[in-house]
Amino acid sequence: MGFGMATHLVSQGYPVIGFDVYAPTISRFVAEGGLAASSLADAAQMDTVVMVATAAQVQAAVFEAEGALEALPKGARLLLCSTTPSVFVQGMQAELERKGRGDVLLVDCPVSGGALRAAQGKLSIMAGGSAEAVAQARFLLEEMADRGKLAVVKGGVGAGSDMKMAHQVLAAIHILAASEAMGLAAKLGLDLGWVREKVVGSEGRSFMFENRSPRMLEERYVPPASALTISLKDAGIVTSMASLRGFPTPLASTVEQVYLSGLSLGMGPEDDAGLIRLYYPKPLSQLPKSLNEQTESQTKFIVDLLASIHLCAAAEAIAFVEHLGLEQAQFSDVVNAAAGGSWMFRERGPGMIAKREARGKGSSVPKEQQRSIESWIESLSAVVQAARDVNCPLYLGNEVLNLLLVMKRKGWGECADCSIVKFWDSSAET
Repeated sequence: MGFGMATHLVSQGYPVIGFDVYAPTISRFVAEGGLAASSLADAAQMDTVVMVATAAQVQAAVFEAEGALEALPKGARLLLCSTTPSVFVQGMQAELERKGRGDVLLVDCPVSGGALRAAQGKLSIMAGGSAEAVAQARFLLEEMADRGKLAVVKGGVGAGSDMKMAHQVLAAIHILAASEAMGLAAKLGLDLGWVREKVVGSEGRSFMFENRSPRMLEERYVPPASALTISLKDAGIVTSMASLRGFPTPLASTVEQVYLSGLSLGMGPEDDAGLIRLYYPKPLSQLPKSLNEQTESQTKFIVDLLASIHLCAAAEAIAFVEHLGLEQAQFSDVVNAAAGGSWMFRERGPGMIAKREARGKGSSVPKEQQRSIESWIESLSAVVQAARDVNCPLYLGNEVLNLLLVMKRKGWGECADCSIVKFWDSSAET
């Protein structure tokens, strides 16, 4: 994504000096009109955008010998666009001050959208920092963000990373849900192209399903558009920070464990869409391309599986946002415009937020548009049995079913589905 962001700025007339440890990337950048730096310090002669994979890489790029900090001019803007834990970014601010570089205007601004949108200047950006830092950097942030997709998050440095982390709860779950659903469809012998078409027009739709499923259909996992190692890193930020803050994330934690299983099988450098092979290891090209009398009813299993996972993912994320002290309205805007979006979040999210804010005294979703928790249990139980019949694991599907069954045991089976968010409410009556 960093390459796309840099070339977009070049295309808009900005003088951009780029550095990368991989020399061919620099050669490509120069071919696109950029300027090559011989070192990190050489690249940091002006305002600096850092876009690397991990917090450790950020630390090395900025603070180690011959890093960017040594060369940053006084009052320079330093935009950290990588996805890192908020505690790391806050520590970065503290280290700048310890080193006598409190003049550097640090903006905590992780991005979402992928390499293509980065190159188009159409990213979603979640920015936190001091009022001065954000104001000084706004022109660059707006240049890289799509219209209406720059969210300035209150709370200073770390707030942008917290907002991105909450978004990644949804993104991580939806990525695995796409593989789980398409893997079940393959096990059932369905035409995956037909399944994709039906899902995209249904309540099972998500950005991640639309984005990942074409790569599954083509079995195009190398080179990766989104490597499993990166998705695992983001999921790990969610689970480690949630644990640190004493918040349960059962779905995100399940995702992390499945990602680790993929990593142990050598899938780390490959596209995360390749996780479908955990469910259906045979070539997808061998599947039928025709419909039969069971196709319609079995396709409903796929839609029901995705919709139930997305419903509970929305609840987990919304409850986490409240725990983090972030603004729910802003979070909703970010999600609906970014890669964590889904039909379920858009349609059920407002009601869940109302449940959190009013603790069950109201919902913005008309009752007739909701289903009972009991109804979801019934439909998902049928999906789980269908998967069991064809020996297909449903890691998320079974986790969601158990969550719903706990809700029923608490006496909430007849409650509207937006009430699922109460599962994460420690003050809820049992």
